[in-house]
Amino acid sequence: MTESPNKMLINVQNNITTAAKRAQRDTDDINLIAVSKTRSSDEIIPLLEQGHREFGENRVQEAIEKWPALKTQYQDVKLHCIGQLQSNKAAEAIAIFDVIHSLDRMSLLKALAKEMKKADKYIPCFLQVNIGDEEQKGGCAIDDIGSLLEAAANANIPVIGLMCIPPAGIESAPFFALLAKLARDYKLVGLSMGMSSDYESAITIGATHVRVGTALFGPRS
Repeated sequence: MTESPNKMLINVQNNITTAAKRAQRDTDDINLIAVSKTRSSDEIIPLLEQGHREFGENRVQEAIEKWPALKTQYQDVKLHCIGQLQSNKAAEAIAIFDVIHSLDRMSLLKALAKEMKKADKYIPCFLQVNIGDEEQKGGCAIDDIGSLLEAAANANIPVIGLMCIPPAGIESAPFFALLAKLARDYKLVGLSMGMSSDYESAITIGATHVRVGTALFGPRS
């Protein structure tokens, strides 16, 4: 039997506190993003009722269908775009999201720059890095980080950190450590890394944003 949303949220919060203490970090520096992709409003509301306010969605269309009504009721929600973003969805993404974690290529950067200027809404972004150099996965190559950061600065896009999704099925800590080193090299503070299976490890290595779904909502049906 799945635990109640309240208990699951408390468990994750306690694990974050423990991991932060282990790393001698302040818990306030760690943002828990509840990954609500594919979850219904009925599944999300219990977390909102408990006071949780940071959520992540993969798809623009799904976010548009669910979140305007929820944001009307819970006005201090911060919604994160954590999935691959198509350039032709840039305007809609800027309208619905508060943070974008998946800026990973020049064509998307140009589309976001154009739409941010048009809307006069410059939302913070993470540069997604293909940390395991996987052909099938989104994210920029490590060698392209510098040029994308320079282009973002020239376009007034606020890049606040780096994001990664390590290769599945192997130890993720070395990839988190590499992302943390890259962030230091480029003088970026934000690190969006760690999911339900490895967020505690990510926190000990410096994650500022962890993206947790199953551990908060239970298995997907």
